[in-house]
Amino acid sequence: MGVVVPLEEKPVDRLIAPLVKLVAGDMTRVNQTILSRTGSEVTMIPEVANHLISSGGKRLRPILTLATAGLCGYEGGGHVKLAAAVEFMHTATLLHDDVVDDSEMRRGKAAARMLWGNEASVLVGDFLLGQAFKMMVEVGSMQCLDVLSSAAVIIAEGEVMQLSAAKDTETTEDAYLAVIRAKTAALFAAACEVGPILAGRSKAEIAACRAYGANLGVAFQLIDDALDYGGSSAKLGKNVGDDFREGKITLPIVLSFRRGSQAEREFWRRTLEKGEIGEGDLEFALATMKKHRALEDTIERARHYGAMSVDALELFPASPWKQALRDAVEFAIGRAH
Repeated sequence: MGVVVPLEEKPVDRLIAPLVKLVAGDMTRVNQTILSRTGSEVTMIPEVANHLISSGGKRLRPILTLATAGLCGYEGGGHVKLAAAVEFMHTATLLHDDVVDDSEMRRGKAAARMLWGNEASVLVGDFLLGQAFKMMVEVGSMQCLDVLSSAAVIIAEGEVMQLSAAKDTETTEDAYLAVIRAKTAALFAAACEVGPILAGRSKAEIAACRAYGANLGVAFQLIDDALDYGGSSAKLGKNVGDDFREGKITLPIVLSFRRGSQAEREFWRRTLEKGEIGEGDLEFALATMKKHRALEDTIERARHYGAMSVDALELFPASPWKQALRDAVEFAIGRAH
């Protein structure tokens, strides 16, 4: 597996370092669980799964499961299996996403579908979801099973919502936020909710951890949206402008379209709705976003959700866990710089 978070990579990673250190022991067990659960006599399954699982993702979602369990004083072992289940759910959605989006790269490597085909990517994603649910059942908490299975349903709904809104330049900001609350924030929320449930904490504390995760998830996705147009290939692990080439409607597009002239709106319709992208169009898109402050305002909205995420933690007394979770919010937003 290697190091979960390559801390030398970017200055912003120092913000997540305290959280990574706190969960290091448990994260080793999570990684061991992940490796053991991707084993199969069907050789293609571990090949496809490990291609993505070992490709250097931050493991942020399972880290949050471990961290919120730590914040709430949980002392059992169930959080390790639930953290692995959360990572499997996330990996499955990435495998499925890349097929839906015709993506060629994922985390700086060829997407699994480019190496093994769409069918294998979808089916291995299904295998990982099955393993995730097995681990949830093994933990034996009906409430945790309810939270994570409900998240799986919401994520799928979000995927379909995004598909039905694909290439629709008339998408509103509210409609877009509804998609990312389902597609991204739902798993962040569930990942953070199961820790306090295992620890037997109050409804208020469970709700606070869920709110922390949900708002962090929205902030995280909005920064990803901005990075697609304002980052670098090395930072993204994919090509700059992939969202544009794939016709994805994200918040920078929504803001640029809403604020643009008639000619600019026609440009977005031609490139995103009709898929007629020519030389210089990405540069024009970037210039239009700059003109209308679309990237800055997307990041500003992310900061707003980040502030709500931090506020949700105020219910808990001061501790290294609380501070590290606060820093994780700064990390998520700081990726844009």
